[in-house]
Amino acid sequence: MNDTINTLEELLGDPMIQLVMARDRVRPEEVRMLLERVRRPSLDETRLPPPHVIARTCQKLWLCS
Repeated sequence: MNDTINTLEELLGDPMIQLVMARDRVRPEEVRMLLERVRRPSLDETRLPPPHVIARTCQKLWLCS
């Protein structure tokens, strides 16, 4: 195994990845759409702050122990 960083296209073109995806009935287009959706969340989606920010705020307001 090498330490190079692969692009998504290189990974999706890998024969072993293709075999696993075929077994799981996953198409490359589905992976691309999923990653694109995660990369750019919709404006309609409510964004939550990270858990450590919530915990810190909770502790400051004495809402949790």
